[in-house]
Amino acid sequence: MTNSTSKKRNPNSKINPRQLSPEKYARLRAEAKAPYRGLRKFIYLTFGASGFIGALVFLAQLAAGQEVTTALPNLALQIGVVALMVWLFRLDRATERKP
Repeated sequence: MTNSTSKKRNPNSKINPRQLSPEKYARLRAEAKAPYRGLRKFIYLTFGASGFIGALVFLAQLAAGQEVTTALPNLALQIGVVALMVWLFRLDRATERKP
């Protein structure tokens, strides 16, 4: 007589309990390892674009010669924001490629 608990189990049942397709399972595991990666990339891109637009505005103010003493630090800040977002985006992309 065989017991129901003595049945041979699929060795992958612990790894993939719902028998998902390998592609979908890999995507779900990647999302579990790094949640909200898509949201972070969206934030990096939007803040980077905002910083770029701000830098263009302050660069135009500098070119026009208007309020140079306030426009120069603001331009530096906007360039710093763009540089930070580029760095964070590259850092996130590099960690995504690691196994």
